[in-house]
Amino acid sequence: MPSPRRAHAIRPTLLCIALAAALQSGSAWAVEPFVLKDIRVEGLQRTDAGTVFASLPFRIGDTYNDDKGAAALRALFATGLFKDVRIDIDEGVVVVIVEERAVIAGIDFAGLKEFDKETLVKSLKDFGIGEGLPFDKALADRAEQELKRQYLTRSLYGAEVVTTVTPLERNRVNVIFTITEGTAAKIRELRIVGNKVFSEGTLKSLFDLNDGGWLNWYTKADRYSRSKLNADLETLRAYYLNRGYLEFNVDSTQVAISPDKQDITVTINVTEGQPYTVTAVKLEGDYLGKEEDFKTLVKIKPGEPYRAEAVTETTKEFSERFGTFGFAFARIEARPDIDRANGRVVLTLVADPSRRVYVRRINVAGNSRTRDEVIRREFRQFESSWYDGQKIKLSRDRVDRLGYFSDVNVDTAEVAGSQDQVDLTINIKEKPTGNLLVGAGFSSADKLSLTASIKQENVFGSGNYLGLEVNTSKSSRTLVLSTLDPYFTIDGISRAFDLFYRTTKPINSQGEQYQLVTPGVSVRFGVPFSEYDTVFFGIGAERTEIRGTNAMPNNLYLYRLQFGAISNSFPITVGWTRDERDSALVPNAGSYKRVNFDWTFAGDTRYLRTNLQYQHYWPITRQFTFAVNGEIGYGKGLAGRPYPVFKNFYGGGLGTVRAFDQGSLGPPDVTGAYIGGNRRLNLNSELYVPVPGAGNDRTLRVFGYFDIGNVWGESEKITADSLRASTGIGLSWISPVGPLKLSYGTPIRKRPNDRIERLQFQIGTAF
Repeated sequence: MPSPRRAHAIRPTLLCIALAAALQSGSAWAVEPFVLKDIRVEGLQRTDAGTVFASLPFRIGDTYNDDKGAAALRALFATGLFKDVRIDIDEGVVVVIVEERAVIAGIDFAGLKEFDKETLVKSLKDFGIGEGLPFDKALADRAEQELKRQYLTRSLYGAEVVTTVTPLERNRVNVIFTITEGTAAKIRELRIVGNKVFSEGTLKSLFDLNDGGWLNWYTKADRYSRSKLNADLETLRAYYLNRGYLEFNVDSTQVAISPDKQDITVTINVTEGQPYTVTAVKLEGDYLGKEEDFKTLVKIKPGEPYRAEAVTETTKEFSERFGTFGFAFARIEARPDIDRANGRVVLTLVADPSRRVYVRRINVAGNSRTRDEVIRREFRQFESSWYDGQKIKLSRDRVDRLGYFSDVNVDTAEVAGSQDQVDLTINIKEKPTGNLLVGAGFSSADKLSLTASIKQENVFGSGNYLGLEVNTSKSSRTLVLSTLDPYFTIDGISRAFDLFYRTTKPINSQGEQYQLVTPGVSVRFGVPFSEYDTVFFGIGAERTEIRGTNAMPNNLYLYRLQFGAISNSFPITVGWTRDERDSALVPNAGSYKRVNFDWTFAGDTRYLRTNLQYQHYWPITRQFTFAVNGEIGYGKGLAGRPYPVFKNFYGGGLGTVRAFDQGSLGPPDVTGAYIGGNRRLNLNSELYVPVPGAGNDRTLRVFGYFDIGNVWGESEKITADSLRASTGIGLSWISPVGPLKLSYGTPIRKRPNDRIERLQFQIGTAF
């Protein structure tokens, strides 16, 4: 009979006790050292045998002893793959007997509404709970607690999570988290106690959290969040510190929840202190011999109330100025010397430039789709050159202006073992770069007109643009295919191709049966002359045909009679833009300028067409923005030929003078058609304010507008009396498919025959 096996270990619940007893007693569990003849593994179902052998601290031919056996047990349990492990000895053969943990076949959620399932599955994998991983009850309990914590961040304090484990064949299990979300707890009362200088209503208006707003169904601002409350407290502190209350303090915050976990009361206790006036600003420390230069950067002056925002801005600009000289780790300390008796403070700015460094390496992180070169080519700071804070900031802004990312920041890290080197990491967060633009208008002439375009600004992560635009208006139908390579050359010269097909019917009350058909193609190049300025030039070829005869406007009839139904032209385009806006989607400051000239040198037409545009944005407060837009268009015939009527400017509607029907401004033809003109003027102004109840959310705002302008023909005189004007209100929303602008207005200067369109909206437009 074969000799019985000798057990060398027991189940994990008694493992530590057994090992200790074995080592101390040296009798019942002791094994005399011997030379290993063989190693066998039993009980494996799914785990590869190589995983077990790799964990063992002995091989065939080694001398086996108790210490090696204990080490083998610890190593095998540490893999997390086994519920039970033991080692038997059978005549010089070590037999490793394992009982595998069940493998998770799938994870599901029942009752899930608040979160996206894929997001939770991904987060649970960080806790070791995921498809294909060994199941561990302790990890499942931790995952359950994490799910509850996630619900607490959404003010769902009554959420319950129950974990159900269902065994399957082949030692597998399904894990189902059954969730009872309940209803979100809401802030029923938000109080500020201790304020005397400013009213509670004024202070609460600074908060993103609130205790009752009619837009809370959209903003969810009445859902308590500790992180949001901390942010609001910082806003409150900044409000006081920027008005001279240097010793303002938030003493405590109490958050109480009702027994049914539905109502929350937040009480904030503050001490305002007294206001302080700055009497002097001093510079101390090493300013590299450029004290006078740094003094020009000081934002706070003697005699003004102490403003923490100005002090922070000053220290930031000091740091950036040191950065332009290569001092990446300059330290600026603002030391206020307070005279409480007189309410005065002397501000001392102490500078320590530390050491000068250069950039060793620039890394890019977070780009799973966009190619590295698309980001790197926007950088003005180079590797192996001196650190320049101004160039790094400019580089970050250029990457941000690409529009491909929702967040861009640059981290600076010292190189280990080096005193004069740093590495830069560009951290980006990609966003969808496809854009769907939809526009619509209602009028008695066109009824419902639609425009649409599909654009991809970052095709295959290359940084190139591809767009398709369609317009289905009764009076103007368009099909345009466009491509843009912003780095056609390594120096940043861009190249754009446009292939288009347009049909146009000027608005006519009689119902016209004619149209202008214009197919064409063009190519343009853009040459950057500075970080903000680009000059464009290009050439195109287009063919315009006047089709039909019924009810044709007189100017088109005469033009076709004199020059024929078909006109070929080859326009040369020259233009310039300068974009200094702080944001392309939600600008709050800065300006945008554009000049464009079209000149035909060959073909059946000879003309010059000019368009000038200027926009400017002024931040009145953190929430209020005032913006203006001006545009001038002018066209003139050359070489003794008239200006072609099919190149006329049109006015009225979105982008020009709102509340007037699209394209209806200008002199009407004798047939009643609106034919546009060779001169156009638009002046638009808008005041943006936050939507009541939306707090500081800049993606949803209301605005009031005032527009003035018109279109004039060649024989008309431009007078102030001929201008049309309108005013109204609107809603601006950065929607998931693009910026939406909805406006409702009324004309305040009009003529009896003008067409009115009070309600207009468009997705994908600014002005």
